Parts: sequence; structure tokens; C-alpha cells
Amino acid sequence: MWFPVMKVFNLQFLWFLVLLNGLFFHCHALARHKFVVSVNGEGNSIHKAMQHKENIDSKWKISWTNSLCSQRHGVKQPKYPWTDGPEYITQCPIQPGAKFSQKIVLSTEEGTLWWHAHSDWSRATVHGAIVVHPKKGSGYPFPKPHAEVPIILGEWWKKDVEDVLNMLRRTGGDPNVSDALTINGQPGHLYPCSKSDTFKLMVDHGKTYLLRLINAGMTDIMFFAVAKHQLTIVGTDGSYTKPLKANYIAISPGQTIDALLQANQPIGRYYMAARVYSTTARVAYDNTTTTAFIQYKGNYSSSSPPRLPSLPRYNDTNASVSFTGRLRSLGSEEHPVHVPLNISTKLLFTISVNTLPCANNSCEGPNGTRLSASVNNISFVSPSIDILQAYYKHISGVYGVNFPSYPPLVFDYTADYLPVELELPQKGTEVKVLEYNSTVEIVLQGTNLVGGTDHPMHLHGYSFYVVGWGFGNFDKDKDPLGYNLVDPPLQNTIAVPKNGWASIRFKANNPGVWFMHCHLERHLTWGMKMAFIVKNGNRPEDRLLPPPQDMPPC
Repeated sequence: MWFPVMKVFNLQFLWFLVLLNGLFFHCHALARHKFVVSVNGEGNSIHKAMQHKENIDSKWKISWTNSLCSQRHGVKQPKYPWTDGPEYITQCPIQPGAKFSQKIVLSTEEGTLWWHAHSDWSRATVHGAIVVHPKKGSGYPFPKPHAEVPIILGEWWKKDVEDVLNMLRRTGGDPNVSDALTINGQPGHLYPCSKSDTFKLMVDHGKTYLLRLINAGMTDIMFFAVAKHQLTIVGTDGSYTKPLKANYIAISPGQTIDALLQANQPIGRYYMAARVYSTTARVAYDNTTTTAFIQYKGNYSSSSPPRLPSLPRYNDTNASVSFTGRLRSLGSEEHPVHVPLNISTKLLFTISVNTLPCANNSCEGPNGTRLSASVNNISFVSPSIDILQAYYKHISGVYGVNFPSYPPLVFDYTADYLPVELELPQKGTEVKVLEYNSTVEIVLQGTNLVGGTDHPMHLHGYSFYVVGWGFGNFDKDKDPLGYNLVDPPLQNTIAVPKNGWASIRFKANNPGVWFMHCHLERHLTWGMKMAFIVKNGNRPEDRLLPPPQDMPPC
């Protein structure tokens, strides 16, 4: 379904702080829990012990002047996409003063996930951790840590994030960069306004701590490290990995990383720090460094300043892909690997930054154009009725089913110089329909249109195996020969490298409507997103469940 103009919904939201909210799930027996979330702009903290493979009912009451959707990022919601969260994909926004019961359905997730708002840029402040612990009678596939600590990386602007978004839409250019990066809500010790409130992790010498890292940032991949301490990676995106020793971490927006820290250094204070990884030419980025403390318990002088960790340079692509490329699934008896081998549906999606004409060449994109973005040259237009409701109730005219399996324009995607006419995308609301239980391979191909960059692509409703990646144009004959089909990492977000590609596989066994998008918020705003419809299976237990009675009206 093609549209002659892009429809933009100015769903405004309030710039407010929600304290580092966390849902902590302890896995025991099947159970149902309820909790209530009332978001009112004053900050709320959610702490609740849960159990594994259960239904959790959360009642959202929106009591400020803006609408909101909320997603449980990485929770697969089997057969129940109704409360997955992205606006105009699986639901319409919850209106001010309204209430909505959101059921969360856990299945195979174990480790660190998170939740965040999925309306415009409101996730900048509305987000928090979800931790799923091992089921009763089981344990971690590594020595049990002394303590577990959420480390949430974020961004902060001196102005309202609403203003940043509105300016992006008004000017057609890039958004203003953030004024600070944050660790657990604080810019850290290098910022005068934050010195006294810098986050401190108190540790006992000789003990091990599990850091549950979440990149809740809006616009950038980040490098993270702890001075004088090596980390051991043990999980990502709610799935365990083979232990990986690392001096730094590269973590994309939307991604989670579980890392063990051994407090084995001389007692004192040490910085943990994060800064941006950015390779986009001629695009400004936040060049500040956020810090927090690892502080050993004991008697010692803390007069000398702690040392910063050694972090890769801001544009070190080799450092980024080297870290990501070394991740491997655990592949144990309790956590087996099930990589689809016989692929029934092969897809190639180009992911591009584009441009649109602007009246009188008055916009701030290249040559006076308006910046846009696309998947397979389609810049997604949000409908006025959510796609899931339209699909379930057979409402026509909301979306089309002609999303292409391959790029409609074939060219040298990663060439240094590309014709300007390739920059113009189509605009529309198209979905890709998948047969139930089909085995799917998607090659995500970055392009150098307008300006090549990394793209952290996130798929709702599924985890996928990252079986391969590389630079340049994907070669369908040669590159699959190098796939890892033994122990590839199981993720829900993958950073496609600048002018490169990544290949993912999954089995389409979760019926419903599921969103795929770039987790760089400006690219999402510009249209780098699409949706899958996964058909019902033949058995009753393989079919989409009916919606709740209190779905927000459109």
C-alpha cells in the first residue's frame, strides 16, 4: 500500500524522569502476578519478584497530558502480540487518563531484558530493567555472583526531548546531540552537576559481581569498560553465551549484555566509563564520557583521582565488530542451540538513510532535502489503526502485503559514490507475510546512501541466531560458506556494521504481527522500520490468541 505523502503523527510526550525501574523475575513454578504502574511525571519505581514461564498483568494508568505505549523489549509474547507495545503496530497509544492492562508472557527468556516506552522519543526517560532468573532447581551456567547490579546507559539533554524531536521533524535534519551520557541516570564524576550523585558500586575484595548492562540510549552504540578490571561476558539479550573475556564491551541501543566482574584489584576506587562509537561522516555526536565508581570496601585513602579505563576510539569499527563477532551461544544441555538449517524463506533487506524533496530546498538534509530512512527502499508510514487490529478484525485499507523480499533497486550498495536519484525512497505501509513454522533467513544489508553507518536492528516477538556478518555487499554464493551454524549468538538486536551486512535466522513459530526496526531513534523516526505478519498454524495451540477487552481505542 503506497502513499503519495508521508503521514506524521505528532504524538507529544512529557520530558520526565522515571527512576531506574526494574522488573525482577525469579523463575520457579508457573504463576500469575499483577502489579500496577501509574505514570504521572513524578517518577515511579517498580520492583517485583516474578516467576518463570508465567503471565504477568501490568495495569498502566496514564495521568499526564501525552499518550504512551510500552514494550517489554526481548519478551517474545508467544501468541499474544496484543501487549507487545509499539504504537500503530500492535496497539494504539494509551490516551491521557486512560488505563490499560498489559499482559507479559515469558517463555524461554533467561537473563537481562528491559522495558521502555514505544511512543515517539519517550523511551529516553521511560525505561527500566527486566531480569529473568534461572528456574527453581536450576542455576546459572557460571559461578553464582555475590550480587547483581543493573547498569543502564542512557543520554541526557538540557532541553526537553520533545523539543529535540520536534526540531528534527521541523528542520528535516539530524537531531541535536545529547548534552551528556549517563550511567544509572547520572552523567558522572566528570560533569560538575553530577559529581556528588555519581553512581557507586560498593564491592568486597575477592567477590564476583554480575553487571547487567542495558543500552537505553537513543542515538548511539557505546563502548563500556572498567578500569584495571577484565570482564567476562556470559549473556546477551536474555540468552547465555560461552564465557568471553573482554577488556571492553560494545553495546548497541536496545541490546543487553551480562558481564561478570571479579573484584580482584588492590582496594581503591576505579572508574567504569562509557562513550559513543560513531562512524557516520559529517554527523555530530556526543563526545563526552560518562563515569561511575567501582569502590572497594575497606580503609584506604581516596584522595588520588581514579584512573579512566582504556576505551576504543569513537570511530574504531574493528573494535566494535571484534567484540560482537566473538559472541557465541552457550550450547549446553540445558541451553541447547537450534539453528534453522533448511531455510524455506530467504529475504534480503537493504537498510538505508534516504532523502526526500523539501520545498525551496529549505530543509537541513543534504542539498536542502529532508532526511528519511527505509528498509528495501520503503520508508514506513504509520497507519491510523494498528496493524494487528486490522489483521485480526479483517479491516481493509490499513496496510498492504507487498513488502518486497529483495531490494527493488539493485546497485553496488556500499560504493563510495552513489547516484543521487537512488536516495529517494517509496513511502508506504507494507508488511511481509510469513507462513507459520517457516524457517527464515534475513540478510540485512547496509548501504552507503547519504551516509553509511551502523544500524542496530531489533525484531519483536523473536530471538534470532546471528549466523554471519561481513563488510561490503553480501555474496549469496560465497558468504554463506562462512556461516556459523554450530553456536551463533541468540539475540534480538544486532548491529549491522557500516557498509556491511549481517545474516540472521529464526523459525516463524510465533503467530501475530511483529515489528522490525532500527534502534537508532532518528532512523526509526525517519522510517527505517517494517512489520511481519506470521500466519496461524493449523492446530488451535498454534494460533493467535484473542485480544484483551480493554485495548486502547484508535
